[in-house]
Amino acid sequence: MQIFDRTIKEILNKNLEKLEDFFESDVIFYFGEIHPSYEKLFRDFIEILKEEKPGKQRLAILLNTPGGSAETVEKMVEIIRHHYKEVYFVVPDYAMSAGTIFCMSGDKIYMDYSSSLGPIDPQVFNGTTYVPALGYLDKVNELLEKAKAGTLTQAEFLILQNQDLAMLRSYEQARELTITLLKNWLVEYKFKDWLKHRTDPEKVGNDVTIDEKKQRAEEIADRLGDNKIWHSHGRMININTLKSVLKLEVEDYSENNELRNLIRNYNDLLTEFIARNGFKVFLHSRKYF
Repeated sequence: MQIFDRTIKEILNKNLEKLEDFFESDVIFYFGEIHPSYEKLFRDFIEILKEEKPGKQRLAILLNTPGGSAETVEKMVEIIRHHYKEVYFVVPDYAMSAGTIFCMSGDKIYMDYSSSLGPIDPQVFNGTTYVPALGYLDKVNELLEKAKAGTLTQAEFLILQNQDLAMLRSYEQARELTITLLKNWLVEYKFKDWLKHRTDPEKVGNDVTIDEKKQRAEEIADRLGDNKIWHSHGRMININTLKSVLKLEVEDYSENNELRNLIRNYNDLLTEFIARNGFKVFLHSRKYF
């Protein structure tokens, strides 16, 4: 088994090296939940990688995550941006919820037709597990509207009466933080090279103002956080929807055979290795396995 694992490691490292050559960058792989307990691990992971080539200014992150803590995403972005000026996100499979927020801090996002991002309904810890905050807030608001209309049932009154106001406020704060982070990062990083209008017939060729960037970022944040559009916290949003509904620019490698093969040869083998070993979180770089 040790020989098998060593062989897998050698193949993965060679595939990773090919990706670094393609992107002309450092490349890392992150698999698993985004949890506060991984912050120091992630900091050390990046520092170890950066020590070997301190002059490297671009990082590509292959990300597979169901989501997690928006606060942890903020800390991870601070760590990455301390060491790198340019960051690319590659989503071979899915990056949901907080993973989507993480991607919005990148200069570029790479996806193919089978990749998915998700709604940015923030997940908050309820003492036992992470739960989507907006579902709670939407239900409470629905009950409040029924109370105003005088149609609240006795059972619904009891449900409303038993709500923890401090917990509900923390859900609202989580929502506000999520939207603020996404808007700030889109303007600072994703839209930094958006200098001229390209699609609006009335503005084609005109300079893009900072206010227009902020407006577009707010539109994207609002739509990604709108449960009325997605209906489910686990809804997977494909690249076509991101481009057509959110008007988000994404690098589509569906027809780029070279890049698609590089990503899949690396990602698919590594995710199978992770599944076989039952790892909950897994990080990989040329300096860390």
